[in-house]
Parts: sequence; C-alpha cells; structure tokens
Amino acid sequence: MKTLLAALGLLVLAACAQAADPIIIKFSHVVAMGTPKGKAAQRFKELAEQYTGGAVRVEVYPDSTLYKDKEELEALQLGAVQMIAPSLAKFSPLGIRSFEVFDLPFLFDDEGKLHRVTNGPVGEELLESLESRGIKGLAFWDNGFKSFSANRPIHRPEDLRGLRMRIQSSQTLYEQMRALGAQPEVMGFSEVYQALKAGVVDGTENPHSNLYTQHMHEVQSHVTISRHGYLGYAVLTNLRFWESLPGDVREALARAMKEATLYENSIAREENARAIERVRASGSTEVYELSAAEREAFRQALLPVHRKMAARIGPDLIEAVYEATGFDPSPR
Repeated sequence: MKTLLAALGLLVLAACAQAADPIIIKFSHVVAMGTPKGKAAQRFKELAEQYTGGAVRVEVYPDSTLYKDKEELEALQLGAVQMIAPSLAKFSPLGIRSFEVFDLPFLFDDEGKLHRVTNGPVGEELLESLESRGIKGLAFWDNGFKSFSANRPIHRPEDLRGLRMRIQSSQTLYEQMRALGAQPEVMGFSEVYQALKAGVVDGTENPHSNLYTQHMHEVQSHVTISRHGYLGYAVLTNLRFWESLPGDVREALARAMKEATLYENSIAREENARAIERVRASGSTEVYELSAAEREAFRQALLPVHRKMAARIGPDLIEAVYEATGFDPSPR
C-alpha cells in the first residue's frame, strides 16, 4: 500500500511539473566537482529531480563559477541562489559565532565522535540558530580532517613560525595560527592556488581532496598529515523559499537531501585517502605523517586556543561538545 501511494505521489508531482514550469534551485559552491561536496551536490540534483518527478530542476554551479566564498551567504539571503554549502567557518559575518566550535584544533579524534555532534542535539540547535537570519539549515556534510602544507617541512609546532598561512575567515583559525607563531592570512578559496604560486602566502591547511583538486600540491613542496582540525559544510537554503514550496515538494527534497548526506559522509574519507595518494604519486610534494609524539606536541601547543575562544564561541556549547566527544581539554 505504501509503495502504491508513493508511486501515485510521484505521478502527481510529474503531472504538476508538466503543467507548469519546474521550480529552479540554483546550488552554488566553491569547490571542484570531484570533491566529496561536489559529488554530493550532483547526487542531490539527481535525487531531487527524481523524487519530485521533474517538478524541481537543480542547477549546480561548482568551483566558484557563480559566487565566490565571500558572496555566497549574501546571495542566499537575497534569494539570488536557493542553496549553498559553505564551510562551517563562514557564519561569523552573520553575527553567529557558535559554528566556530568546529574550528577548535584537535577537537574530534575521528568521524564517529564528530557525528555525535553533527547528528545530535548540538548540531540540530546550531542549524536552527540560522533561521533568525532567514536561512534554513538542511544538513551537515563532511569534508575531512586538515593537513598543513608549505614549502618547508613541518614536523614540530615551531616549524610554522613566521610562515604566512592562508586561513578561512574565522577568529578561531586566526588564533590557532598565531599560537603556532604563523601569520594568518584570510583569503577566499578560489584565490589560494595563485597566492601560493606567487608567494603571497607560504602555506595553508586543507583536507586532501581540496588540496589535490585545486592543484595546490603543485606549488607546495611539503604536506604534513596532521589531522589537527576539521573542515565541514552546512547545506543551506533560503528560509522564505523553503517555506514557499508545496509540502510534497519539501518532503521529496528533504528525502533527497538525507540520502545525499549519507552518500557524502560515506565517501569523504575515501576521497581524501585517494587524493593524498595522488599527491604522493605526483612526485612534486613530500608527504610526511606526524608521529604520535609529534601530534601530541601540536595538541599541547594549541590547547590554549580552546580557552581563549570560550567566551567568543560560548562555554556551554564547548562543554556540550566535549561531553559528546569525550574530549579532555586538560594539559598532559
């Protein structure tokens, strides 16, 4: 019976699509199609069009072809696009600093602990906090854990001293680099390759899929697998647009998003592992993985960032994340 009703629902949606122009969803993002986010955006497009019977058409604009880093959120609020998936470091300009909790160094040991936050009450409350800005949070998407890259070896915290390191626009990331003695440089993602090539900045931090698909390894002689921080995304839509949709269309899109999210989070680790092997195989970059002792030295050097950022992010939120992940902030 349920299968029959679902089939009838699709027929109704298809009939509506034929009777009227399809609803257009412009989905803008700043990374390459071959990244986990790029592949998931394409999967969402396919599922959304399938589940709405053609009543919705999703146009995906990857690699900053429509809007760049600093433009996306404003474009969404103005209704110029209907969907974006910015990194979690991008919400401070809206006056929402709580998402910077994801930028705290060494907060998540693995994806399981991360998902206790993004798939739990903390993640739900964070997405709901965006509604006061006219934004509907639909899902969290993983990218992965970050590594340092530069044109010199990075084995110890002091190896970053004096380097101009590109970061996203996050006060927490700024303080992270300052704690390591580096000079943080805020820069849009689409500008990073040229800045590295020209020597405007000396290095950066990225999950491996971003590093590889943007060809940053071609202008960075060293990559250090440090897993010192996490980079993820929130998939967003314009709240007024979302609420204007017919209920059956919203339900179909929510289903498509749920499945695209499961797909995205399932491929993120695999895509990053494949990317770092391609970096190794390129021969242009030396890849070094921190030992347990070296990683602990970085962790100890960066623990003060947690304490410094507590007032900005919210001590109660940080404690809730510590409780969910089992993170111990005490020095060892």
